[in-house]
Amino acid sequence: MTQLIWFRNDLRLADNPALTAAMHQGEKVEACFLPTPDQWQEHDWSPARTDLMLRSLDRLAADLASLGIPLHIRTLARFADTDDALLELCRETGAQGVHCNEEYAVNERNRDHRLKHWLEPSGIRLHIYRDQTVVPVRALYTGGGTPYTVFTPYSRRWWQWIDENPPKLHPSPAPQAEPVERPAIPELDDWRTEKAHWAAPGETAGHEQLERFLQERMAAYGDNRDFPALDGTSVISPYLALGVLSPRQCVIKGLEAIRESRRPEAGRTWLNEIAWRDFYIQLMVHFPRLSKHRPFKTETEALVWNEPGEAFDAWCEGRIGIPIVDAAMRQLNETGWMHNRLRMVTAMFLTKNLFIDWREGERYFMRSLVDGYLPSNNGGWQWSASTGTDAAPYFRIFNPVTQSERFDPEGVFIRRYVPEIGHLEGKALFNPNGKVSGYPGPIVDLKSSRKEAIAKFQALSK
Repeated sequence: MTQLIWFRNDLRLADNPALTAAMHQGEKVEACFLPTPDQWQEHDWSPARTDLMLRSLDRLAADLASLGIPLHIRTLARFADTDDALLELCRETGAQGVHCNEEYAVNERNRDHRLKHWLEPSGIRLHIYRDQTVVPVRALYTGGGTPYTVFTPYSRRWWQWIDENPPKLHPSPAPQAEPVERPAIPELDDWRTEKAHWAAPGETAGHEQLERFLQERMAAYGDNRDFPALDGTSVISPYLALGVLSPRQCVIKGLEAIRESRRPEAGRTWLNEIAWRDFYIQLMVHFPRLSKHRPFKTETEALVWNEPGEAFDAWCEGRIGIPIVDAAMRQLNETGWMHNRLRMVTAMFLTKNLFIDWREGERYFMRSLVDGYLPSNNGGWQWSASTGTDAAPYFRIFNPVTQSERFDPEGVFIRRYVPEIGHLEGKALFNPNGKVSGYPGPIVDLKSSRKEAIAKFQALSK
């Protein structure tokens, strides 16, 4: 009996619940991957993310071929085309079951619900498994039976669940036959870019990146993670976003490293980032409007944002006249990645000082980031804009100059990405204030724009 494994946001062999189940249930397993470029564009996938995905898919294709598992690739336009494509593949391969791992955004969930009913009349079962979270999205509720909307109590329950239910890995597949021919990966020219090439593709590269962090940088994570000039973070987010690494693998490896570490609190601080990821995913399931470009705090829909215009273009291009913001945006544009502290700084500047709709920034980040992942990106933007759950209070607004003085005190990061002011020293480097030829003055006054943003939020309650 043949089973079909449908790879989606899970480009790995190890700890892949859908693949493990397919191998267990079938005498023979075949695989498929269904690129949907038009849908990717609608969902604001970036060329950097998609390029890394296609290169990782090439590694996965080689691994599957060595196990004797054929990989079928069918390039479609949209999710709606998957119904006929999967049914045709099942008929070609004789598959009686399709196995895939759960996805959580509204369009993906609707696609899977529709597909299940489409396949059943032909005697084909669709099996869906939990994969992208460590703790099941419907496992944790408050004492009142409602979903958690505040991270701190959620994280306490998250850690308790981990202690009571230690994560386990799904076994890696064994070869099922002699090696088979490796398929060609589609040449999707619109999605090719050099920005993602600093991140090596594939499962092995993801594990190597994780191991380097755990062995070399985890102990100092709590001290270094907020300083963009330092190599202080794990930078595994591109691999998590594509499912090249699973969050279970990260938690299990992280807990092992904590037990061997002299500074276990640093490891727990890092693992809290995995808890944040779970938190945002479960919110997206419980509150589907988050997938529909709507705020969690519905009253904030009444905010009248400024038109994007030239100010938004300047923010995107890194020429707003405040060095730390410009440096961060240039890092994003040059590499497809941005340090997490700077994601908050740039997002808060856009939404509070320029008072431009957070959805404009959310979209730009998704179109630029190599690690763009809807739940995390949406959660971070709504936190910064004070429109989301457990968000920064509207009156707590980062001062980007102060942030740069605190987290880039020597100006190393600023000089790297804004070299035209690299000769400045002291406070002048953090706020040249239009006094350097070739570098603009601040596009907005920080103090007055802060007061205006607070007043607009206060008006909501009236």
